[in-house]
Amino acid sequence: MAIALEGAKGVGKTATASRRAKTVLTISDPRTREAVRGNYDLVAQATPPVLIDEWQLEPQVWDRVRTAVDDAPREYGRFLLAGSADVAPGTRIHSGAGRIVRLLMRPMSLAERNFEIPTVSLKQLHAGGAAIEGSTKRAVHDYVGEILRSGFPGIRDAPDRFRDRQLDGYLDRIVDRDLQENGVTVRRPSALMSWLKAYGAASASTTEYTKILNAATAGDPDKPARATVDGYREHLKRLFILDPVEAWTPALAPLKRLTVSPKHHLVDPALAARMVGIGAQGLLLGEGAVPSPSAGTWLGALFESLAVQSVRTYAEAMDARVGHLRTKNGDREVDIIVETNDRRVVALEVKLSDTINDSDVKHLLWLKEQMGELVQDAVVINTGPYAYRRRDGIAVVPLALLGP
Repeated sequence: MAIALEGAKGVGKTATASRRAKTVLTISDPRTREAVRGNYDLVAQATPPVLIDEWQLEPQVWDRVRTAVDDAPREYGRFLLAGSADVAPGTRIHSGAGRIVRLLMRPMSLAERNFEIPTVSLKQLHAGGAAIEGSTKRAVHDYVGEILRSGFPGIRDAPDRFRDRQLDGYLDRIVDRDLQENGVTVRRPSALMSWLKAYGAASASTTEYTKILNAATAGDPDKPARATVDGYREHLKRLFILDPVEAWTPALAPLKRLTVSPKHHLVDPALAARMVGIGAQGLLLGEGAVPSPSAGTWLGALFESLAVQSVRTYAEAMDARVGHLRTKNGDREVDIIVETNDRRVVALEVKLSDTINDSDVKHLLWLKEQMGELVQDAVVINTGPYAYRRRDGIAVVPLALLGP
């Protein structure tokens, strides 16, 4: 069995896999790439465990690993494949089903950052009867600090000035190098960066792509074609830079009039904050356009992105899927739905508030009424000091206290 670690650059794939490998083949190194291209058997002849870094640059490596696993099916973990992009559209490779396990890595969750010791487990929420307890001194300004620091291990601990430069460099590299390295020609890098900025400004919303394009090209008489922008969007998803939350539709208790639009999120809210150019003081003062009425403020949207980033990491550990629910007229909305293969769900609303009132839980109560026992638990994630359960059964949990 082989393991494929996937995710955006900088999330720690190579560092994680290198600790477990005896041989490292870096395909982004032209010399290594040429040697492997000339003899794909090199990957099978190397001393295991073998890390093949940026394997997607030479997609035939995937199929060679698959056949090597077939030849020695009991050698678990013989190959580690790390990739910061999926294969280019039109490239045909075997799915790897039964031979290669895919694991998606994202920037560090709050629990992984040692932000606070979690007291409420997402896994236990899904199992039912979770203990809702604990307290934290973390407040809004602490969450703002984590949004701006990012969850990228190699960036977050840098001094503020250098961290900002590293985030700028990360974004520039996506446009100037990573896309081209993965076979994408960017004719107008500035137009792509403007679109990416507009997408980041729409974080935690279901804003239509035409509106994002219009916001990115306001006053520009030479707007890129819609098809061109759609192509860039798909390639940015392939690089794991765009990390939208897909719309959720329940299979066992169908709900009517649900939207199919994804909620927009970048792989890390720090990238959105950096592109929009609003710092900690501005976020706390409420600066920035409101991308979604439910977010309340621009900071509310970024706080939701931070929550989504952590919940997705916890959900991945329990083999669960993450989606969002929104009716077409917007009268019902649940920010995060965590669903496992047995179709049971944990529903989570995200509120940038340290107190929760009845209006904050009405959508969760509606969903429980519609789906009954399929909703294992319902939670409001907030910025308050205490985790507790309301009399109506809804759990209130500070984001700092939620863990895997």
